[in-house]
Amino acid sequence: MKKQALFSRRWPWALAVLLLLLMAAGAWGYWVYLAKSPYGREIEQRANALQARIPALDAHLDVPLSYGTDGEEADRDGPTQFDLVKAAKGRLSGASIAIWSWPEFWSGPNWPHRPTPGFEAAMANELEVRYRIITSIAKDFPAQAGIAYTPADFRRLVSEGKFAIIISLLNAAPLGDDIDKLDHWAARGMRVFGPGYVGNNSWVDSARPLPFLGDSVDPLGGLSDIGRRAITRLNDLGVVIDVSQMSSQALTQVTQLSRAPVMASHTGVQGLMDIRRNLSDADLAHIKATDGLVNIVAYSHYLKPFSRPTIDKMNALRAKHGLPDVQNQTQMGTTTDPVFSIWSEKKFGEYLTPFYDILGAEPEATLADYVDSIDYAVKKIGIDHVGISSDFNDGGGVAGWENVSQSRNVTAELMQRGYSDEDIAKLWGANFLRVWEAAQKAAKPAPPPVAHYPQGTP
Repeated sequence: MKKQALFSRRWPWALAVLLLLLMAAGAWGYWVYLAKSPYGREIEQRANALQARIPALDAHLDVPLSYGTDGEEADRDGPTQFDLVKAAKGRLSGASIAIWSWPEFWSGPNWPHRPTPGFEAAMANELEVRYRIITSIAKDFPAQAGIAYTPADFRRLVSEGKFAIIISLLNAAPLGDDIDKLDHWAARGMRVFGPGYVGNNSWVDSARPLPFLGDSVDPLGGLSDIGRRAITRLNDLGVVIDVSQMSSQALTQVTQLSRAPVMASHTGVQGLMDIRRNLSDADLAHIKATDGLVNIVAYSHYLKPFSRPTIDKMNALRAKHGLPDVQNQTQMGTTTDPVFSIWSEKKFGEYLTPFYDILGAEPEATLADYVDSIDYAVKKIGIDHVGISSDFNDGGGVAGWENVSQSRNVTAELMQRGYSDEDIAKLWGANFLRVWEAAQKAAKPAPPPVAHYPQGTP
């Protein structure tokens, strides 16, 4: 009886301790939750629900050349920023995936002049490799993914629960001066084409000319004759013209020549990060005038100015190589100094490695920084002309949106800033589909049927 009375007296204390422990555990869990998701439960739940309802489209991402090999299969949650598993987690419905090749990593006996025909052939082969990788996602996993050749295809695939792939091609350099290759690629499913890229080519001047390959600023005055003819041909084919990476002068000419809306698939804004690669307010206005679209990219170096420690490190590197302090953000982020045109390949290589090490140590931009750029573009040209892109697997990614599995965080950030569900749906793909539909309506005749070429066809 005494033991029972003793237990009865102690039990309230034991219960109180237990309740305190549970409250502490709950509080800890809540703080862990907040650390992982700073938006709160209500916004996160709304974001999850909206992301499940809308067709969310990433306007530009890439796949590495190793994609599809052991450990990097599309249906496996692997080391790359995009795969079908991560896309399902983030409720990303589809993406415009780019076929491209690098011009700037060329070196050889003709340094620092433009690549030889043999290298152009190697670039064209890289296009083939990337085309095979992208189309294999749909071929190897038909229950999970498919190629969208029209906006209607995109919507159908999404309704079937499949990841919808839009094939884009970036950089006219591997096409040489053969404009008929546009028909060839359109027949193979290309629906977005950007003639410009890093370094000038024979079609268009680049926003980032490469002096170490002999480039100067706007040597063509924007577009060449073949570049101008390409705009008409792309309109006829119903292909969306991508003005990313071309010079401002070239962009203006494209917007004047195109009879269909044009798009920047992945870009920042000069109003927040003043580099030539980003779009000026005038560029934004020119794209809007075509009823076009500007997709803001989640690429750290395009979103916010470099920090003081990074600038100091870069100036120390430049001093070591006899160069003056950086004068602008373009000098910080790219190798576009004219002096590089007279450097030897060896000297340039000695500069390049620490240059990229310094850039790699720059603090990563955040999701808030990213949406700041979306806000800026929306205020300048309106919600109907702005979209979302990541540039994943080619340097893209910010803290909070580091791979496609975190795509819902973008929606949560937009919600937190007061964007409506309708506006978020426009940013996440409705605007892209509108521009694509307009491009196809402008085609003469209708877009070509998709032809399946044997492997290795150039």
